[in-house]
Amino acid sequence: MTATARKTDTAEATAISATRTGTVVMIAQRPAAKLDIRKPLAAICRNVLPPLVVLIALLAIWQIACSSPGATLPPPSQVWIDSYDLIAFPFFDYGSQDIGLAWRVLISLQRVAIGFGLAAVVGVFLGAVVGQSVWAMRGLDPIFQILRTVPPLAWLPLSLAAFQNSNPSAIFVIFITSIWPVIINTAVGVRNIPDDYRNIARVLRLNPLEFFIRIMVPAAAPYIFTGLRIGVGLSWLAIVAAEMLTGGVGIGFFIWDAWNSSRLSDIIVALAYIGVTGFVLDKLVALLGNVITRGTAKN
Repeated sequence: MTATARKTDTAEATAISATRTGTVVMIAQRPAAKLDIRKPLAAICRNVLPPLVVLIALLAIWQIACSSPGATLPPPSQVWIDSYDLIAFPFFDYGSQDIGLAWRVLISLQRVAIGFGLAAVVGVFLGAVVGQSVWAMRGLDPIFQILRTVPPLAWLPLSLAAFQNSNPSAIFVIFITSIWPVIINTAVGVRNIPDDYRNIARVLRLNPLEFFIRIMVPAAAPYIFTGLRIGVGLSWLAIVAAEMLTGGVGIGFFIWDAWNSSRLSDIIVALAYIGVTGFVLDKLVALLGNVITRGTAKN
């Protein structure tokens, strides 16, 4: 018998003896797993550092280019000095037009929510009709292609004449601007539904409403959310442009009022608010699409 075999037999005998005599045998515990923070830090570095470095470089270039005496735009340092209250206190409210930019953005977002929500519902329905029916596609698609090329502000005078009020006019401009990508992408998604899905619907004898809810919308969801992402961006662009002309307390009118008062620093800060808000809206719709379609949305 080898030495290794003898050691093994001795260990087994000791364990059996300890069991019989009731002796407690200590079992070595595995060391607790250490929290590895390297992966989260690496992900943060990949996603945050590149745009942060680019932003710092752009601010530096902007500061150098606009620091000369003959510069027509204020440098970042001057923007910070002139618009400190707008940057540091976005939620102040002193009544009337004297409110923070965060409140103005929220007011504009209320109009976007109504206009874009209507565009999403109507756009998905019309897109399904166009994608499902050949005759509807032949009759409506050319009209949609013509109307979608009309600039958003071109609709504003007509909407003001129709509604006689600035708020519903702005909502209509949002609606008419954002509906076209929803219609077009939904129609493409419906036309690309596999024939197997349609055959299953025939076997199950689904009525048109059941086919729309249970087959058509889930199958075309990736295309639908692509259209919604484009539409929400267009709706945010439209509301800012419309508010410049219709007035009110939205972020668009604030930019126009700041221009009339020669407050260029305030305009730059407002543009930053607009850009960040549009970015957040796009990411929210994309996140919703990824959750609903389980990550298969068309990007």
